[in-house]
Amino acid sequence: MSGREFFVGRYEQLGWKYRPVKLRQAVRFNFSNIGSQDLVSRLLGLGLNLEKIGFLSSGYWVCGSKVSAGATAEYLLGLYSIQEAAAQIPVSLFTGLRDKVVLDASAAPGGKTVQLADVMGNTGCVVALDVSKQRLRALVNHLERCRVRNVVVYQLDARNCLRLGLKFDRILVDAPCSGNFASDPMWFKNRKLKDVERNARVQREMLMKASECLADDGEIVYATCSLEPEENELNIDWALQRLNLRVVEINCPGVSGVTSVFGKQLDPSISRCRRFWPEPTQGFFVCKLVRQKS
Repeated sequence: MSGREFFVGRYEQLGWKYRPVKLRQAVRFNFSNIGSQDLVSRLLGLGLNLEKIGFLSSGYWVCGSKVSAGATAEYLLGLYSIQEAAAQIPVSLFTGLRDKVVLDASAAPGGKTVQLADVMGNTGCVVALDVSKQRLRALVNHLERCRVRNVVVYQLDARNCLRLGLKFDRILVDAPCSGNFASDPMWFKNRKLKDVERNARVQREMLMKASECLADDGEIVYATCSLEPEENELNIDWALQRLNLRVVEINCPGVSGVTSVFGKQLDPSISRCRRFWPEPTQGFFVCKLVRQKS
């Protein structure tokens, strides 16, 4: 089962009518490096026009600029990162990150890792994992460019995170996923339902292992850039039934998580998750989990 017609039909069942979308480029300021300077005015003087993104504390749309956002000295100095708008949301959902021990379970290429370090003010410690040596090179380069000082990087599958022997206060599971058509013009041609189901199984394993190394008062933020319910609401429903976790309310745009998926009724608390249908951001899903109180 695959193809545009198949997936578009699924989206309509979930409450969204397909239309072609045009994504907007976004950047995120790294306030640990900016200090008190007015970076907006500084970049405007270079021809990089920015517009504040209302739902993000440090995110800006790039609009009508004369220069590339990745071709300025300010970018090379780590004063800002190029980061998709929806992808900036997961880190913003954690509470009290400063001085915490944090796991970034699938960290490369490093946008959210740098964001974690920035919000933490380079305090505490972020343990950043990825399985790919090549992707880890990109992660390390990103950390160095942005002058991050509180991140330890391991080449390790997050499903083996118990080997670290640590309990984490905060865990980001930005799970490897199927992606979505908004950021990949060949998506409909290249994806099949069996690929989605395979990814969902890996994501469940990651969630299970993350829950096992979560501190008692810890938080997990789970996110994907997939539109497929197998990788989103159905995974969270599975986690609620098996991992002693609960979904908590989040201050976040988007629409409520779907609680009826192709005739299957899910835990009603999944409405607290947030789903982003594409435009002007890519498709995205995010939720926040904590331990179920006994």
